[in-house]
Amino acid sequence: MKERSEAKCTVQQIAEAVGARLQGDGRVEVNEVSSIAAAGARHLVFVADEKHLESALKSGAVAVIAGEFAAAATTEKPLLISDQPKLAFARAANLLSAAQQSPQDGPAHVHATAVMDVSARLEFGVVVEERAVIGANVSIGKGTRIGAGCVIGRGVKIGKGCEFYPQVTVYAGTLVGDGVIVHAGAVLGSDGFGYVRDRKTGHYEKFPQVGRLVIEDDVEIGANTTIDRGALEETRIGRGAKIDNLVHIGHNCQIGENVIIAAQTGLSGSIVIEKNVVLGGQVGIGEHARIEEGVMLGGQGGVLPNKILRGKGIAFWGTPAQPVREYLKQLATLARLGKKK
Repeated sequence: MKERSEAKCTVQQIAEAVGARLQGDGRVEVNEVSSIAAAGARHLVFVADEKHLESALKSGAVAVIAGEFAAAATTEKPLLISDQPKLAFARAANLLSAAQQSPQDGPAHVHATAVMDVSARLEFGVVVEERAVIGANVSIGKGTRIGAGCVIGRGVKIGKGCEFYPQVTVYAGTLVGDGVIVHAGAVLGSDGFGYVRDRKTGHYEKFPQVGRLVIEDDVEIGANTTIDRGALEETRIGRGAKIDNLVHIGHNCQIGENVIIAAQTGLSGSIVIEKNVVLGGQVGIGEHARIEEGVMLGGQGGVLPNKILRGKGIAFWGTPAQPVREYLKQLATLARLGKKK
């Protein structure tokens, strides 16, 4: 299979792509990003704080992204001046990564050991790696890579420019947008945990799980994360959401745009998480709860079923979750009572 080529971008190209102001020779080539300490030939580094500027200029890097504080620096290295140097650096890294995708410049390539149904449709530049299985009526968009051992169920639609790392499983009927990254071992669109108990016999009958999972553009899903499809309708992950490793999202959940969910968080069914919410690690949320726009919920926070958290920009903590100031006051009161006792 054709390997990815070494990325090469000029400093001028990077400056234009990330919206930075270039000072110095724009013809210098960069092929990789690096920390200051590990920087070598053709590496690009960034400096968000003036106190680290001298170290960056003395490093082996060929170019530096920095804030306005670096504009007056005397150096032979090209400088890319940005009011958000860390963001500019991240965008530069993505640009260099995209330049590595050499298989996108040719027809679809399916490894000899992969199994693909004749009805599957692969657009220009798709790569299907070793032992992957592509089911009936699957559609995969331009430049998407399906990693080794992935299983893509029948009727799945995947957009362009996606990256599926090895051993990802996508259940039938799942819809995936453009630019989605799914890390190894993730399971998308599995049945939700839904049962109906027979009060006479105590036996549990499986409730129908016939809905679907929809993942919008620019979503990233961490390793070994599981997202259930809807029971009768759909589970939806909004545009730009970033989901860490080992997260579980239950059926019928609605995750808004640009939501951040850290590792080991668990969401029960039918939860609404509005846009720009941040959930810390090991958060637990009960069914039918609602987290409104811009709320921040700290690590190990818990929300009871049917509850609503509201307050844009307000941080919550504890179980049951409450504004962090109130939570800390309660902890202080308990500590004082403990000392008196």
